[in-house]
Amino acid sequence: MNRLSRSLASFAAAALATLPGVAAACSTCGCSLNSDWASQGYATSRGLHLSLRQDYFNQSRLVSGSDRVAFGSIPLPSEDELQRKTINRNTLLGLDYSFNRAWGLSVQLPWFSRYHETWPEGETTLSSSRGQGIGDIRVVARYQGFSPDAGLGVQFGVKLATGTFKQTFDAGSAAGELLDRGLQRGTGTTDALFGVYKFGYLSDSVGYFGQAMGEVAMNARDGFRPGNSLNVNLGLRYLDAGMFVPQVQLNLHGEQRESGAFADRANSGATLAYLSPGLGVKLGRRVDAFVFMQVPVHEHVNGLQIEPGRLWSAGVQLRL
Repeated sequence: MNRLSRSLASFAAAALATLPGVAAACSTCGCSLNSDWASQGYATSRGLHLSLRQDYFNQSRLVSGSDRVAFGSIPLPSEDELQRKTINRNTLLGLDYSFNRAWGLSVQLPWFSRYHETWPEGETTLSSSRGQGIGDIRVVARYQGFSPDAGLGVQFGVKLATGTFKQTFDAGSAAGELLDRGLQRGTGTTDALFGVYKFGYLSDSVGYFGQAMGEVAMNARDGFRPGNSLNVNLGLRYLDAGMFVPQVQLNLHGEQRESGAFADRANSGATLAYLSPGLGVKLGRRVDAFVFMQVPVHEHVNGLQIEPGRLWSAGVQLRL
């Protein structure tokens, strides 16, 4: 495999693993990861890329502002709801097609599996929910015909309202009541997506990439509008390690507060940064795999939110 094709493969693996977790359905609970460009193959030739990714993260660290808060420091019953933990096991199926060197289209289908516990307002016992199903589908087009090496591109697309926002608690005093909108698998809104990316080489052995993606809700739904968000992702990868591609990324996420009658405005919105070491592996001529771990290096949340201490992502990509 020549340097260009190897670089493209490693960049695709990096793209697959950047900000894993599909945050569109759990903004209020502190979920700060994003898969806006997870399925992008960034290929410069025609063809279909398929990708499958699994993410795991346990949101069980209580944070206010930039400080950790001990659960025992808040007496129960509380005047406000106090979330205990949210365990996320999420899967992302990506289909990416390059029509030619300049144009491509990506479709991303998330599947959420989530367990959540909370102390409702005025209660001393936990209420819980467990659910799984599809989230909000994303359709993103790209154009990268600005330069001969196709190293600079723009993205534009839409997030569709395909995920449910009607899930209820299963057990506890809140059984039968709706989960907070930020904990639902979908926001109920149609969002516009727009971004720009650049990749290239610092040397014959070191490649780089950078990407910024914004998301803006174009409507409100049943008294809820998610906060606008911006993700910035920077990464380096080493290309001369044989079948392995060591990588490191810096993932930044900023999100505004929710709004509307059913928004948890006081406890939504955050600015977060993650350092993400990882490894890509060439399994065959058309198959690549990867594994990444994300570690929070900066957290600032509005109000009181639960955040993960580690986030894990692994997946595989097939080029047809």
